Amino acid sequence: MTQDELKVMVGRAALDQVVPGSVVGVGTGSTVNCFIDALATMRERIIGAVSSSEKSSERLRAHSITVLDSNAIERIPVYIDGADEIDPRGHMIKGGGAALTREKIVADLADRFICIADVSKRVAVLGRFPLPVEVIPMAAAQISRRFVAMGGRPVLRAGVVTDNGGHLIDVHGLHITDPLTMESEINQWPGVVSVGIFARHRASLCLFGGPDGVETVSYATAS
Repeated sequence: MTQDELKVMVGRAALDQVVPGSVVGVGTGSTVNCFIDALATMRERIIGAVSSSEKSSERLRAHSITVLDSNAIERIPVYIDGADEIDPRGHMIKGGGAALTREKIVADLADRFICIADVSKRVAVLGRFPLPVEVIPMAAAQISRRFVAMGGRPVLRAGVVTDNGGHLIDVHGLHITDPLTMESEINQWPGVVSVGIFARHRASLCLFGGPDGVETVSYATAS
């Protein structure tokens, strides 16, 4: 089974997590695109979606799914999104699709974060995937120096501007053994808009697509 086929499989499986009659939180990326395509088959059974990126919003609208302003929504039952990496406690690295800040905003509205991914995204310790950090442009050099001092290798993602007008730094070579502490520290650096560690907003559940089908892993009681 190809990686694309695994994405389609978990995208369809995620429909079981959608609460009928509710607003659905929708993330960003190739796996989420498969979920959006599947969600179109039940669009009459949901109120609409809150999206984490302009690209996802465009795809939702193309399927005639109503896209709602996050400012008009107090809570949503589930947020469904992918991950670049996920550890055994449900902590994730996200931001490969440049939407990490809006992903955190929508995740913060949700009662549950449902991660959809293929099995290749499972890691023992976060850091194999470069850590994305959205920054205000004038702070990029100073933030990069801070990561060098931590032993990281920061690289500005060339030609990329986020939906918020920010720039992205991808930090290679990190070994993130305490995601929550690192997330909290980096978030306090002046000029950081958001860091792609999702520890405070970790997954409640992950649907992993693999050669034997979809495996469901719950992190609800993990620390």
